[in-house]
Amino acid sequence: MNQPFIRNHQYNDIKKQVSLLQSTCNSVSDRKVVESVRYNAQVKLNEVFPNANELQKQALGDITLLQTAGEFQHYLRSLEPYLAEFAHVTENQLKKLFPKIKKLKVPDLTAIDYRYVTYLGWIDIATNKLFLVYHLNGKLVGIEGNYTPTNKKGVCFVCNRHEEVALFTAVTKWKPASATPDYYRAIGNYLCVNSEACNKNITDVAVLEKFIQGVLIGP
Repeated sequence: MNQPFIRNHQYNDIKKQVSLLQSTCNSVSDRKVVESVRYNAQVKLNEVFPNANELQKQALGDITLLQTAGEFQHYLRSLEPYLAEFAHVTENQLKKLFPKIKKLKVPDLTAIDYRYVTYLGWIDIATNKLFLVYHLNGKLVGIEGNYTPTNKKGVCFVCNRHEEVALFTAVTKWKPASATPDYYRAIGNYLCVNSEACNKNITDVAVLEKFIQGVLIGP
């Protein structure tokens, strides 16, 4: 059997293409339009996995052949064994990522289905802090920042979907060579309040990785 190779954000992208294709098949009678959507869906799927080997291509199959609701559902279920889990983390690992937080409150790690995780995110309401953990270039990293609720929906900068968001502001660890001792630089953006919802929506990690690098490494 092929080794798991589909990351959560890639699976979300597949689901997005499958949903669009299924909706088109159900609502559009023009055969040329349907065939065009089929073709585009397959092209976009190939773009998600440009370096797929033959076994991986076989696992991904040909979504242009899907016709019925049952076939669409079966296709998505057939990919689940190939989902690459977010590497499991322990409470001690999280505490080492945030050594300055003496009483770090961590999420219930036993309740997490790591197949559907791109990043770990949680909020400590008592301190208005938001914590984010991600595997960047093969290394587990964590950033923390202030969490300012907006109490309304907006576009999340990570998943690019319209969800309830909060302003996440983190102080960068990078300092220019000429910086004074009191140099301070913070970067922020609007992030989903519910990280589980964000993980279900995210289809690209480029913006997330750029933000994390901006905090840890600098511009």
